[in-house]
Amino acid sequence: MEIGAVVERVRTITSTRAADAADRAAIEAALRASSQLRAWLASCDAALTARLSTQVSFPEQAIAESTRSSLGEAGKAKERSDTLTSIPSFADALDRADVTAAHIDAITRAGKPLEGEQRSELFERVAGLVDVASVASVDEFRKRLALEVRSIRTDDGMARLERQQRATRLRSWTDSDGMWRFDGRFDPVLGVKIAARIDAELEAVFAQAVPDTCPTDPIEKQRHLRALAFARLVTQQGGAATRPGRPEYVVVIDSSQPDGAGGPLVDWGIPVEVPTRVLAEMTNEGDMAAVVVRNGIVIHAPGSLDLGRTTRLANRAQRRALRGLYSVCAIPGCSVHYDRCKLHHIKWWRHGGRTDLHNLLPLCAHHHSKVHGAGWNLALGPHRELTVSLPDGTIRNTGPPARSAA
Repeated sequence: MEIGAVVERVRTITSTRAADAADRAAIEAALRASSQLRAWLASCDAALTARLSTQVSFPEQAIAESTRSSLGEAGKAKERSDTLTSIPSFADALDRADVTAAHIDAITRAGKPLEGEQRSELFERVAGLVDVASVASVDEFRKRLALEVRSIRTDDGMARLERQQRATRLRSWTDSDGMWRFDGRFDPVLGVKIAARIDAELEAVFAQAVPDTCPTDPIEKQRHLRALAFARLVTQQGGAATRPGRPEYVVVIDSSQPDGAGGPLVDWGIPVEVPTRVLAEMTNEGDMAAVVVRNGIVIHAPGSLDLGRTTRLANRAQRRALRGLYSVCAIPGCSVHYDRCKLHHIKWWRHGGRTDLHNLLPLCAHHHSKVHGAGWNLALGPHRELTVSLPDGTIRNTGPPARSAA
């Protein structure tokens, strides 16, 4: 980006910020200018980091000292710089602000599991994806990178699982506030088991009452409860869960989406890419249930799906069926995983709403609080087309839910 373009964007931002009567279009233009400036600055940082790396033996330390950042942040800056050095086309795109630093970080993360020739091949393929990245969101670009990584791998999946098992790690440290911190990486087989145990413990201990230490923010509250559930599992023998947290795999068969081989699209609902042979090993220690969906309608699901006014809480069968339709919160643009969502009554329970499948919708804690406390109104069409009416008059519409679009 030329200096004149940088100055122009700075003026746009400062003038809009100073104008009390700036309208929505002006504010959005200023935000775009700010995003473009951040991309250009990230390009500058990467170029300077590359130069510094040739002059010092421990560039991360030098970066941390000069930017007053942590070694971890400096390490990420060095990784971004290395990625751009390997893919000059993206270095140019970042300098022009055609892509963001997050796009570059996505490339870095996609390449980490690969080694040697496979990583080099990924970077060669990515070099030709500048035009794709320039019009794609970061999430969309991550999905494209995942497709490239999958096509590069030629093994049957078991070799990948073995690599993931060898890469399983858990580290702990204390931060500046004296808080213990844990960071873990687990292979898919072990990760699913751990997540199931934590969810079971949380449900068993905190379903009826929560401790006074809970934050008021709904998202932070959920994180707090999960931390307490994890702590109970590792500090008390067996935990308090009434069931052992046996994993359940919901196989979703979408008859409205072809798989490219003459059959319907099948989704195992696991938030990691797991080859078929690995799935077979995982399901030996878990339960399986099939849910068939078509254009926003559940065609088949085991269990009772309509409970009427007999209970306010959804049952396991209803949660399983809705998991077949939604992989994330139903509000457009929200990426909170389905397992972290609450089932909301479209017609509220206290207004006579029924605990029937057609009246239930998965919402994350944040958006659930918006509906109940901020005046958001929701309506569902016959194929679960969602209409969100906001207090300012804005209306957002979606078509039938599609797991592949999450």
